[in-house]
Amino acid sequence: MQPLQLPGPVARSIIERDRKVISPSYPRGYPFVMDHGRGVEVWDVDGNRFLDFAAGIAVVSTGHSHPRVVKAIQEQAEKFIHISSDFYHTKWVEFGEYLDRIAPFKEDAVCFMTNSGTESVEAAIKLARYHTKRPQFIGFFGGFHGRTMGAVTFTASKPGYHRGFFPLMSGVNHVPFPDPYRPILNSRPGEDYGETVVRYIEEEIMVRIAPADEIAGILVEPIQGEGGYIVPPTGFFPALRRLCDKHGILLIADEVQAGVGRTGKWWSIENFGVEPDIITTAKGIASGFPLGAMVARKSVMTWPKGSHGNTYGGNPMACAAGLATLSLVEEEFMHNASEVGTYALGKLENMMANHPSIGDVRGIGMMIGVEFIKNHETNDPDDKLRDAVVDLAFERGLLTLGCGKSVIRISPPLCTTRAEMDEGLAIFEEAIRIAESQR
Repeated sequence: MQPLQLPGPVARSIIERDRKVISPSYPRGYPFVMDHGRGVEVWDVDGNRFLDFAAGIAVVSTGHSHPRVVKAIQEQAEKFIHISSDFYHTKWVEFGEYLDRIAPFKEDAVCFMTNSGTESVEAAIKLARYHTKRPQFIGFFGGFHGRTMGAVTFTASKPGYHRGFFPLMSGVNHVPFPDPYRPILNSRPGEDYGETVVRYIEEEIMVRIAPADEIAGILVEPIQGEGGYIVPPTGFFPALRRLCDKHGILLIADEVQAGVGRTGKWWSIENFGVEPDIITTAKGIASGFPLGAMVARKSVMTWPKGSHGNTYGGNPMACAAGLATLSLVEEEFMHNASEVGTYALGKLENMMANHPSIGDVRGIGMMIGVEFIKNHETNDPDDKLRDAVVDLAFERGLLTLGCGKSVIRISPPLCTTRAEMDEGLAIFEEAIRIAESQR
């Protein structure tokens, strides 16, 4: 497979213009300048075709420009584009009713509409403090919850997210996330590593740092995203739920990346058999239109009029896109994510047997992580090889993104077929083979 000549002349020109007027803070990877997309396929401004296995960081859940999503946006735009949250509109109510129906708890759900994942997290933090009248929280190393000041305080995946911004929000205490591939705490006999982490919270954090009756909430990604697509052991969430119930703490599930059908269920926490008190969502909920929500049990959403609000959250066009997205996910793409995701996991596990640089393959549905290592004796992360695989795949027509120390995430649109998965994984394996030969 011959590499493409990238970036092409039109892409180079646009990238140069970008450097002059756009903030350097954006974490650009390789020089991909998009022109248009359909489903899993995208084309750059020079006419080169790619398969998108990043999906805009798990955002375009129904694929690029799905006709039903486009039509819903167009129809709403012809009626009206915006009305602030001081008033009401039908799509807003319909979207809230849909979220109530699919919320991962039996109690009635009430939602607060936002524009992004970080806004959803900020809303959850504020609600948790208001409802419990407690100041403290627990977050997890490796977690990513956004970049605004409250959300970035919980974010603990890279030091660069904090550098230059101290002091951050007070009251956030971090603990290890239960990574079965890289455990750092010692488990007791008969205890899975998830239960070990929960015991550490109760015996160490609550005893030495933050009293249990001062903790408002525990904010956690059911499957870590930016931290490395890490799936916790089965004992983790049941133990965490018991801990929260014991001490009156709110369990807040950050579903921004893992939710909306990506794991074959509406919400990734449903894979672990517990109900949270609050979830935060965004990314894949409107197929790329800016929309998010903080969804809480009705008994928890106790703040009064005016205590929180925003201008654009629940925008009518975003809600129209969200309704079309949720219906598509429910009708066909959630099942497809489970089926094709399981198929991809099997292929990647077979691939791991033939490539010594792959240390671990993990995931649920279409949220899959492939971790690269230097050798199997030490399992030391190999971030340089990981980066080389990302670049080599791009040069051959596949868009991927790294995460964690040395992981590549496989998170394509939920509409990805087996044939498209085969094509993408063939490119992926060729990139691995070349990177290993050059190491």
